[in-house]
Amino acid sequence: MTTPALNLDPKSTALVLIDLQYGIVSMTVQPQSSQEVVARGKKLAQAFRAAKMPVVLVTVGTSADGKDGLAPTLDTPPAPAGGAKPDNWSSVVAELEPQDSDIKIMKRQWGAFYGTDLELQLRRRGIKTIVLAGISTNVGVESTARDAFERGFDQVFVTDAMASPSAEAHAITQKVTFPRMGRSRTTDEVLQSLSK
Repeated sequence: MTTPALNLDPKSTALVLIDLQYGIVSMTVQPQSSQEVVARGKKLAQAFRAAKMPVVLVTVGTSADGKDGLAPTLDTPPAPAGGAKPDNWSSVVAELEPQDSDIKIMKRQWGAFYGTDLELQLRRRGIKTIVLAGISTNVGVESTARDAFERGFDQVFVTDAMASPSAEAHAITQKVTFPRMGRSRTTDEVLQSLSK
């Protein structure tokens, strides 16, 4: 089956990059490396900015005392952090060349909608479609995608501009979850759609 051509309306489409920050990009991820994900995210951000389309840079973090972080009882707790996080843990990586025109969203959990003004920022700009990428596929990106789906946004998942600590988890999200919530395309396919 042939994949339909991607036609993105520049007036109603935004790029949303999830957790491309120092503390997350430092992880080992698959099937693309963090460096590859960031490089593709940069290409996408440059193209969206050139087309005067919104770029949303989402990061995750907590307040200084950590009291606003999630702390439920889990069967599989996260590995110990190994000391204090560096000051730049929640900062967007410099390689993305953040601009003053970018929308910055700080979240306190996996998804980027709950407890933030992401939806307000998108709706007030007339955004109907979001192009999603980042780390990690099955956590921050998928959680944001599920919330976006329930809010009625069209979505495009940039398959080669996201990755996870587990190649298996990345593949399951790509194969099982994303096709039920939107369209999956490569970085090149998204860039081609913007050049029309």
